[in-house]
Amino acid sequence: MEQNTKKNPLKAFLTVALSLAVAAVFMWFALKGMEFSKIAGYFAKANYFWVFAASVFGILAYWFRALRWNLLLEPMGYKISTSNAFWTISFGYLMNLTIPRSGELARSTALFGVEKVPVEKSFGTIILERVVDLVCMGGFLLLTLIFKYDAILAFYDYVTKEKDRTAAPQSNNLYFVLGAFILLGILFLVMRKRLEKFPLYQKAIGFAKGIFHGLTSIFKMKQKVKFILLSLGIWISYYLAAYLVCFALPETSAFTFADGFFIIVVGTLGMMVPASGGIGAFHLALKFGIMALFLSMGKNPEEGGEVGLSYAFISHTMQLVIMIVMGMISIPMLAKARAELVKKQSFK
Repeated sequence: MEQNTKKNPLKAFLTVALSLAVAAVFMWFALKGMEFSKIAGYFAKANYFWVFAASVFGILAYWFRALRWNLLLEPMGYKISTSNAFWTISFGYLMNLTIPRSGELARSTALFGVEKVPVEKSFGTIILERVVDLVCMGGFLLLTLIFKYDAILAFYDYVTKEKDRTAAPQSNNLYFVLGAFILLGILFLVMRKRLEKFPLYQKAIGFAKGIFHGLTSIFKMKQKVKFILLSLGIWISYYLAAYLVCFALPETSAFTFADGFFIIVVGTLGMMVPASGGIGAFHLALKFGIMALFLSMGKNPEEGGEVGLSYAFISHTMQLVIMIVMGMISIPMLAKARAELVKKQSFK
């Protein structure tokens, strides 16, 4: 036990150092070739009313998540306080800023301190949440592919310097991708028996089955409609938190709802990179994302990169402020709830 204790601080330090290094590399790529004076100019003319409005929906997503967590724990016999769920979620997001992906365990541990829900049980529900979030993210990705396929193609043309392609070859590329998926599906069916011998295949199938069982368990809940509505509420809040920031900058204020789908998908993919707080990766993703939107509109892609980076700094700073402020408030709130729980137990 003593040996493990000595190793843990080093492991934590290396994890934080690695995540900061990843963030620094992505930030370097994001800022490469950019003039800071131009970026600062966008900040100066931004309308921060829309940033405040977006932050309201960012916090609302926390509340919806707290209500949904309660629904997941109820079938196990636990009726937790919504406020305690809200503050443990806030604390978990704060911990994610230190060590990436540490917030899930910190959230479960904090909940045990105020509600005595076993860590392994609450942690299981958090894994299920992630599966549901993945499905919701997939929905936004599908909407993006349907409504903003032109932006993806425009950016691909720009990167590969094949701007002279006609509409017919673009359609052929789409058919090629669909044909490749069909061919892979046929190969999978033919070689399925042989693939079953490989451990990697078994793990992949086991993971897929776990996702399937997790999703089907949701539909066994008594309040499954409420659960689905809360899940939609979370992601609609995320969408509005991302989309409303567009109105803060004149260059992005004309973006449509479909452009909002593109932005939330690109931003979420950036936040999934194991960089500390998504720093750098989020900025690079939005730089390229809004550059793609500008290209699809026939606008200057270089300007799109500058606008995208400015949007990223405003949006990401807003998210950081929410996480830090709500996380810092959660510490005394959870301490108070823990003290009240101890006091109640002492009277029993």
